[in-house]
Order: sequence, then structure tokens, then C-alpha cells
Amino acid sequence: MRSSSYFALPARALLVLALTAVAVPTAHAADTTPPAPTADTSAPALAAKPYMGWSSWSMQSSKYPGLNPDGDYSYLTEANVLKQAGALATKLKKYGYDHVNIDAGWWMDKTWKSGFDQYGRQKPDPGRFPRGMKAVADDLHAKGLKAGIYLPAGLEKGAYGGGGTPISNADGCTTADIVYDDLRTTNGWDSSYKLDFAKPCTAKYIDSQAQLIADWGYDFLKLDGVGPGSGKSGDQYDNVADVAAWNRAIAATGRPIHLELSWSLDIGHAADWKKYSQGWRVDTDVECYCNTLVSWENSVDDRWDDTPAWTRHAGPGGWNDLDSLDVGNGEMDGLTKAERQSYATLWAIAKSPLYTGDDLTRLDSYGLSLLTNREVIAVDQGTDPPAHPVTPSDPQQVWAAKNTDGTYTVALFNLADKPASVSADWSTLGFQGKAAVRDLWNHENLGTHKNGITEALPAHGSRLFTVTPRGTTLRWTGIEAESPANTLAGNASVADCSACSGGKKVGNLYVGGKLTVDNVVVAEPGTYQIKVAYVSGDARSVNVSANGGAGTGHKFPSTGDWGTVSSVYVPVTLKAGTNTVTFDSGTGYAPDIDRIDVPQS
Repeated sequence: MRSSSYFALPARALLVLALTAVAVPTAHAADTTPPAPTADTSAPALAAKPYMGWSSWSMQSSKYPGLNPDGDYSYLTEANVLKQAGALATKLKKYGYDHVNIDAGWWMDKTWKSGFDQYGRQKPDPGRFPRGMKAVADDLHAKGLKAGIYLPAGLEKGAYGGGGTPISNADGCTTADIVYDDLRTTNGWDSSYKLDFAKPCTAKYIDSQAQLIADWGYDFLKLDGVGPGSGKSGDQYDNVADVAAWNRAIAATGRPIHLELSWSLDIGHAADWKKYSQGWRVDTDVECYCNTLVSWENSVDDRWDDTPAWTRHAGPGGWNDLDSLDVGNGEMDGLTKAERQSYATLWAIAKSPLYTGDDLTRLDSYGLSLLTNREVIAVDQGTDPPAHPVTPSDPQQVWAAKNTDGTYTVALFNLADKPASVSADWSTLGFQGKAAVRDLWNHENLGTHKNGITEALPAHGSRLFTVTPRGTTLRWTGIEAESPANTLAGNASVADCSACSGGKKVGNLYVGGKLTVDNVVVAEPGTYQIKVAYVSGDARSVNVSANGGAGTGHKFPSTGDWGTVSSVYVPVTLKAGTNTVTFDSGTGYAPDIDRIDVPQS
């Protein structure tokens, strides 16, 4: 499992650490806005919308020729940060990009040896940052930018000092008084000792770290290796108490500091991340640790599978972070034009923070057009909720969000390795008839389309539209999965489900388990987009068929846990009159089914 930032390193680097266009459209948001997080700090004033900016890690971690000439991860220096900041201020600031985030390594020399002050706090490496971290923050502020900094969770082993290192502003407290006696390790790389918050001295250490970065003038902190998550689970890697301590410590400084958590956070603790922070990484590092910044397969494409379960947790005060948006440098990015547009499209419709890891001094014209498209940026930064998949997670998929003005943001994706057509049916948005369509990437009105829109897309390509309904609202007929009129086969059985319609669902759909929904009545023959409400703690596939015919397999995205209901639309060809629709697990495990809704026309 790859980690994030400081320790998102290949195995050999982890060992060292242990020792010391296609024209693609954009989209808007989803169909429910979660409540703002109840944070102990001034969270509502922070992260009112996803932040935008630049981060150093993508260039630090790449083996692209010339980026790290003085050794792995050597790119991070004061001179390089300020060079990128100058380019950000000149080229991107007017579009909303205003954060400059200094990632892992600022307290390490070029052999990755750490430095600490007399109180066990990270100390800037004089080779990388000869003027210190405050001077850099001052320079960023002078450009009208915000300054971001990075720390790992826990007490770094190098700061322990045999247990005798004193804690700042905590008389009599030393590092032995803030960790567990058995020196158990924590974070995604086991690079730190786990802090024991049952001890009265421990919070004082976090207080001292928070005060230090506040005194330096930083506006943003990325806390990395946080668990549960970061590839680790169990009590040893549970850093919720750390995050809560950071929340309180930041508030006590009196300086508004955005707290971002990383990486691959456990969705089961979403309430904690929302309560104590303003953002959380939902996935592994996007970087490929290869001779480009990223690659499609490792791991840009993972986000289409991993983002849907998190969608409902995003909103003002706290956002789902999909990691760096590296679409501006062409060859150095390691992506086709179609992939770069799809990458940017998903980040925008998911309302992820938009921070690029590109070399801003050499953006190509296409990359600059992707990063500065105001219509697409407006999708990310607007007040509408994030988009979510309205079709299954198949190679061709549609994501959409209903916006507060009655329009829809609709994104079409072809995630297959060859060209394919992708269709958005207006019935999956809840209406039928005509709609006006605007292409956001190309700033072009496409006229009126009846019942839907179909586009031929290249491999890994996309389109992004605003759809304005001109038709009529659809009426639906709902049928509960647990209805006694339906037929269950194999292990399938009815189970209680407090979040489900009618309080029940059909589960145990595995290895031959089937649910057949009987008495599906339509007036006219045709292909209908049936809405399927389901529950699935992980992504699962199911074969869907009508009237005993051949089934089509569809993968339903994870709903995040086994107590949350989501829905997708699947096409089913029905005859006039009474039909049956079957959900067959085949040889695998299928999602639990809550109900189906069938359009009446």
C-alpha cells in the first residue's frame, strides 16, 4: 500500500525512513448536502469551499529527469517553493488558486535525516530552508497567498531523545511523559511513537507544535499518516485523539489554520474527521513514483471507484480530498489529453480541493486551459453539492448532481481502454422530454436534446455538461424488494434495515442468491432506466435481467457501510404489461437490494 506524502515512498525509501484533449466537460455536485461539521474550532469560517493551490509533493516524488538532481525528494527547497509561488501568483491566483503547501521533508536534509529543536519539534533544515519557515510564510503572504506546511502524526522517533527531551511550556514534562511506556509506534509508516492522551503532558506537546506553526504564520497544516487509514487499523494506529488534540490546539493559538488529514482515511470515522478537521484524503497517493508525476493506472483511475461512498460527507466546512491535480505539464504529467480532462472533471464534480503538483513555470497551453476554465472551477467552488454516479461503476458511466437552481451537472466518462459511446438518459435525472445542454469545457451551448444525450468518447475520455430541463417530471412506481409477492432463491433473505424504504431489504445475495421482483407493470414496451436502491459496504456486482432473459452484469459503487442506502439506474428492456426483473449474484457477492422504482412512461 502506498502512503501519502512524507511517507508515500517506495519500499526502499520506507526502509531508509525506518532507520532514521479531447474536450471533456465538467460537473457540479450531488443530490444531498451533508450538515456542516461540528468542529471545536472556527470550522465554518474555514473551508467554506474547497481550497485551491499548489503542493510540492508531486514534483518531490517524481523521477522525471531533472526534477530531483540532488537525490530522491531533493526538489523541496525554499528557492523552488518561492519560484512556484511566483508562478502561482502570476498565472493562477486570479482564478482562485492561493495556497502554497510545503509537503514532507522541510525538516530533513537531503539524506532524509530529521532535525528537531530543543523541545522535540521539527526544525527546518538549513540546507533546504536557509531563512527558516517564517520567512517563507512571510514571502507567500506578501504575494497574497496562503502558506501550508506538513507534519506526520505522533511523536517522531528522532524527537524522543531517550525520553528526556523537555516539552515547551510544560514544566517537568518530557517526551517520556507523552508516549506509551512500551513505545508502540503509529502512523502509516510506524515512523512515530504513539501519543498517550491519558497522560496530562501529552496535549502540551501538540499545543507547542500548533503554536510554533502559528507563530511562523502558517494557514494550513497537512497531518499525514493518520489512522484508522493510511494502510493501518487497530488501536495502535487510531489517531482520532491526535486529530482532536490538533483541533483544540489550533483553536487555542487564535490563528485560523485549515487542518487537512491524510491518507486513505477510514470512512467509518467520517464523523470524527468532519468534527475535527476541514478535509480528509479519501484515497492513496495519486503520484506514481515513476518517471512522470502520475499515471492513469497508478492511481488516477482508482478515484472513480473510491469516491462515491464519500460523496455524502462533503460540504461547507469539510471536503473529500482526491489529492493533487496534475494536468498542467503534458509529458511530465504522464497522461493523454483525454485523461487529463477526465482527471480534472472528476475532481471538479466531486468538489475536491483543486491543488496542482505541476511545475507552474512550464504549464503547457492545454494544461493551463484545464486549470483556468472558469465554468469548471465554478462547479468545484459553487454552493451545489458534489456529483455522484447515477449509473453503475461500469466502464461507461454517468455522474450527476441536481443543482439548487434546478439545473443538473452531468459528466460522462468512458473509463475503458478503447473508444466507446456514453449516454446520459434524462430519466436518470428524474424528468423526460427536452433539455438544453451546455458544454462547460468548450464554453458552448449544444442546443436542445430530447430524452438524453450520447457522446462518442476516446479511451479514458469524458464530457461535462450543465443540463437545463425543459420537459416534465417523471412519475415512478415503487416496489419493495421484501414484498411477499417477490421470489427469493438460494441464500437470499429479508433483513431489517432502518435506513431502507419500508425498514427492510433483501440480503444474502451471494453464490446463487437471487431476488426476482414480480409484477413489474409498464404500459409500453421499451428500455427503461430502473432506479435500484441498495446497500453495500463495498463495491459489488450483480446480474440484472428481465423476464428470464440473459442478464447484464453491473458493478454497484460502495455506499460506505452496511447501513447507508444509495441508488443507481440500470437499463432493463421490458414488454408491455407484466414483467419480472431478477437480481442474480451469480458466483459472487451482490449488494443488498432495498427497492426498485420503475418509470411510468
